[in-house]
Amino acid sequence: MDITVYRPGELTAADRAEWTRVQDQAVASGSPQMGNPFLSPEFTLAVAHHHRGVRIAVVREDGVPVAFFPYQRSAAGVGRAVGLGLSDCQGLVHRPGFQWDARELLRACGLAVWEFDHLMEGQKPFEEGATGTYPSPVMDVEHGYEAYLGHLRAHSPKFLRTTLAKERKLGRDVGEVRYVHDERDVAALRRLMAWKSAQYRRTGRSDRFARPWIVELVEHLFHTRTEGFAGQLSVLYAGERPVAAHFGMRSPAVLACWFPAYDTEFSKFSPGLVLHLRMAEGAAADGVAQLDLGRGHKEYKESLKTRDLAVSEGWVTRRHPVALGHRARRAPVRALRNAVTARPALREPADRFLKRVGRLRAGAQ
Repeated sequence: MDITVYRPGELTAADRAEWTRVQDQAVASGSPQMGNPFLSPEFTLAVAHHHRGVRIAVVREDGVPVAFFPYQRSAAGVGRAVGLGLSDCQGLVHRPGFQWDARELLRACGLAVWEFDHLMEGQKPFEEGATGTYPSPVMDVEHGYEAYLGHLRAHSPKFLRTTLAKERKLGRDVGEVRYVHDERDVAALRRLMAWKSAQYRRTGRSDRFARPWIVELVEHLFHTRTEGFAGQLSVLYAGERPVAAHFGMRSPAVLACWFPAYDTEFSKFSPGLVLHLRMAEGAAADGVAQLDLGRGHKEYKESLKTRDLAVSEGWVTRRHPVALGHRARRAPVRALRNAVTARPALREPADRFLKRVGRLRAGAQ
């Protein structure tokens, strides 16, 4: 393989455009997951603007780019998927039918190990290092919103009736329900981040928006607009009041669902669920094929989804002491977390414990 590694600022406009074309070719060939915006050059370059160590390996055949491998690396040669812990889709972006040797790629990148937690399907050279594969629910809207509603009527009829009834009640009790699919008010984005921070604290989770670089990354993506990519804020209003919002990223094929939140004052109306139905309608009108809800068991995802994709976690390694040490440190943590999240008998008590932690945090403030 002819592999050249670039710092983000070294990647030419022609290579960035070819990266997008490679994604489009894969989608047209029946691989819509390759069109996920987390795999786009815009996401990689945005992370690079706010975080160190981002590199892009470009694989060429006869001088023409055929694959792009974005990653983050440490000085010791530990590699991670770009935005590991934030990204919901990872892997090598390549032309249909391209084959590669994972260890040869790592060697060219100066990596002893490459770690992933949302590896997309079809990445066989990397899948050999997977330690587990997990469902990642999606909402298919390729055939239009009415077809999607037909699926919900057949598979989640009570959920659909209840959600639509709550939307009507929200309109009667609070004010006319209005939805903006692509809200451009940055103040609305900051309100969403405040709601999400409060949710993280309330449920005992680590607050991502307590990290300045993540706040800056989201605002950066909000202002990023190209022909094939956009950071997209969607807001549900009742009267003049915003009651729920979501920020994610969209490509021509996929709307990646990322940060949803709502005003808890209106929780009895389930505004977050109403918002997701409106997002599905708006995405279908835009010609998007699917909304990717991301890995993780949540009741609302089970109700909204049409099917599951599969994503994997694990690491590809070379024979190197750095790789052995990294895996020894990371494997026990991952195993414990996955054991808890995979079993309702463990997951539900863990959720209750984290919520108690959240209440204690709130009381201490």
